[in-house]
Amino acid sequence: MYHDQGLIPLKLTGFNQAVNITLGLPFVRTSPGHGTAYDIAGKNKANPESLIQAIKIALQCTRNQRKA
Repeated sequence: MYHDQGLIPLKLTGFNQAVNITLGLPFVRTSPGHGTAYDIAGKNKANPESLIQAIKIALQCTRNQRKA
């Protein structure tokens, strides 16, 4: 299975809250669960929710690493 196939149900049910988490790195890496959306850049149409969720999850992961 490709990662794009695994993201389909997440994008269908919670597009604005989907977050990618990259595992196996020596640091925390998260990203919004969507592309760059250049077509709406500068048009005041973008929803920042997925970016906000990615930042929140990165902070959670960092806190959990410190506890371990």
